[in-house]
Amino acid sequence: MPRYVILEHDWPQRHWDFMLEKGTVLQTWKLADAPKPSVNIAAEKSFDHQLIYLDYEGPISGGRGAVTRWDAGCYFPVTEEENRLVVQLEGEKLLGKVELTNPIKEGWIWQLIAEQ
Repeated sequence: MPRYVILEHDWPQRHWDFMLEKGTVLQTWKLADAPKPSVNIAAEKSFDHQLIYLDYEGPISGGRGAVTRWDAGCYFPVTEEENRLVVQLEGEKLLGKVELTNPIKEGWIWQLIAEQ
């Protein structure tokens, strides 16, 4: 089962990195707010990260703050299209479907659309 992690990062401003294991990398979106059920959260597609971040907490090299693990677990792909991704999360905090959409190709929206 592929894994996911959400890291709380305090640099340059507080945000949450939502990371999905895809092969040998973590696809990453930067969330503007902490994940909450049924709330649209602005998300920005970031660069792929190394798999070491699945289990990492601590300082980031180059003086870029520190990260703490906010949530982690496994996910199951539900829908994957060009501008829409739906995954089922089974984590320590989150349990349900998450939808990432990019309706205008300028920014992503993250939403926990169904808790179980």
